[in-house]
Amino acid sequence: MVVQKEFLDRAHRIVWCTVATVGPDHRPRTRILHPLWELADELTGWIVTRATPVKVRHLAYSPYLSCSYWEPGHQVAVADCRAEWIADVATRQRVWELYRGEPAPLGYDFWSVFPDGPAGESPSLLRLTPYRLRLTDVETLSGRKDPLAWR
Repeated sequence: MVVQKEFLDRAHRIVWCTVATVGPDHRPRTRILHPLWELADELTGWIVTRATPVKVRHLAYSPYLSCSYWEPGHQVAVADCRAEWIADVATRQRVWELYRGEPAPLGYDFWSVFPDGPAGESPSLLRLTPYRLRLTDVETLSGRKDPLAWR
């Protein structure tokens, strides 16, 4: 749980991450997104986003993505995850409230972007289930110590 806790702390401090997917053309695509992570029995990430044709096509081809957080001091947190679209309105509502309950910049009120709310057609929800976490910093990048990792 040490790696998961440190990952969550870094991810929530950095807030925005680069998310990469791969589509049927075998080419990666990246975008900047804003996951929120929960740590209970296991680490779970949530992303409120639009189900664009590219995201839908890529995740249908391969339901895996990578979230990479970086800050100028070279604190890095990477989560390789299985991603799943969640249609359940109760879960979508719960995650919206999670975001709304966090202080800025991690917290966000999606009503301003999606006025029809979590049951509307435009917003979608991705659940992220990590299968690998990796934490690095200046010392690990210089080879002075090993990165923290979890699988």
